[in-house]
Amino acid sequence: MYDQSLFYVAFSLFLLMDPIGNIPFYISFLRGIEPKRQRVIILRELVIALLIIFLFTFLGSELMVFLQIDNNTIQIAGGIVLFLLCLKMIFPPPRNQSEGLSHDPEPFIVPLAVPLVAGPAVLAAVIIYSKQVESTMVMLSAILIAWFASLLILLASSQLKKVLGTRGITALERLMGLILILISVQMFLSGLGGYIVKYQSHV
Repeated sequence: MYDQSLFYVAFSLFLLMDPIGNIPFYISFLRGIEPKRQRVIILRELVIALLIIFLFTFLGSELMVFLQIDNNTIQIAGGIVLFLLCLKMIFPPPRNQSEGLSHDPEPFIVPLAVPLVAGPAVLAAVIIYSKQVESTMVMLSAILIAWFASLLILLASSQLKKVLGTRGITALERLMGLILILISVQMFLSGLGGYIVKYQSHV
């Protein structure tokens, strides 16, 4: 029972962290930074994301009750944030604007840690799973397994850039942006649908 719970939760969290789908985001936001520094940034952002996930594992339920926020609100907010990020992937700024953006400081916490890894879906999932698994150790182990697998994939993102080249990365960014927009809209509609069902049940 322990193994089934552990690997079921770990695999679910890994899918929600979506490291493969996040590769275009990481390559885009870290473009122009030397590879060694990219690895440092990725490790730092993943550690921050892990700490946030741990925080929601222990305090998420109490925090949501205190703020009077339910899962439908989390889904709607996550869908909006993800949608706005994906628009920039599909419709990048003009060259003169993008050149100005290249001088911005390196990303910190947003968006690489939150919401790309520790996103609304992951945070909502750890709140739900923490009530379902048989022990805290199982939950923490599942999070670490999913996190470590995501870290390995994202650390290899610079190698992927070398293999695919600039045109390949651009095509991958546009494709993943389109797919993630569909996911963001579905996330928004799921949250909205939850509110509609909740409203009808009270009528």
